[in-house]
Amino acid sequence: MLITGSTALVTGANRGIGAAFTRALLDRGAVKVYAGVRDPGAINDPRLTAIGLDLTDRDSIAEAARIAGDVDLVINNAGVDTGTPTLGDEAGLREELEINYLGPVAVSRAFAPVLAANGGGAIVNMLSALAWVTLPTTGGYASAKAAMLQATNSLRLNLHEQGTLVTAVHVGYVDTDMTTRVDAPKLAPDAVAAAALDGVEAGAHEVLVDDFARSVRAALSRPLSGLYPLLATPVAGAS
Repeated sequence: MLITGSTALVTGANRGIGAAFTRALLDRGAVKVYAGVRDPGAINDPRLTAIGLDLTDRDSIAEAARIAGDVDLVINNAGVDTGTPTLGDEAGLREELEINYLGPVAVSRAFAPVLAANGGGAIVNMLSALAWVTLPTTGGYASAKAAMLQATNSLRLNLHEQGTLVTAVHVGYVDTDMTTRVDAPKLAPDAVAAAALDGVEAGAHEVLVDDFARSVRAALSRPLSGLYPLLATPVAGAS
C-alpha cells in the first residue's frame, strides 16, 4: 500500500521508534497520523492526532478503534523490556506478555474490522531478532516477541481474504531508552521506521532491517550451537 494519502495509527508514539514512525509517515504524505499513547498530553506535535490508548486496557483499545475509524494502517510499536530472565520474577514475565503480545493482539483484533471497512490496509508489528534468538537475561522479552511472531503469522492467514497486509519488522539493537544499558552498535530509530515503511509500500510480509536480524534469520536452519555456542559444550553430568 502507499503511505501517501494513508491514515495511520502508531502505538507508543511519544518516543523512540514510535516517534520516528510518526515523522516518517508525515514526511511520506500520510493525511492523518493518530499517536496512540497512554497520556495524550505527551504528544506536542500539532500535526499529530493524539489518542488515548493503553495496551493493558481493552476498553481503551476499543474506544481508540471507535474514534480512529478512518485508519488503514496500524503500527503496533509499543513495547517494554523489563529485563526479566525466564526464571525471574513472574510479574515481569506477565508484563512482557501483556505489553509485547496480548496488547498488540488486542489492537489487531479491534482494528481488523476498521481496516476491512477501509479497503484492507496493513498492520505493521515491530518485533525483534530476539523473536528468534535469546540471551540469558532476555528470556521474558524474547518469549513475548516469539509469541507475537506466531501471532503475526496467524494474522497474515486470518486477514488475507480481507486484503490486509501484515508486516513483521525484525531488528537488532536500536538507539532508544530501552537499550541505554547496551554497549553495542545501534541503529537510529528513523532508519528502522524508514525500512519498515519501505516494506509496507513493497507489500513485504517481513522486513529484516539490519545485518544482525538477517544473520539470525539465516542461522535458524543450522544446529542450535550456531546460535548458542555454549551448547557445543556437553552438559556436566549428562549421560
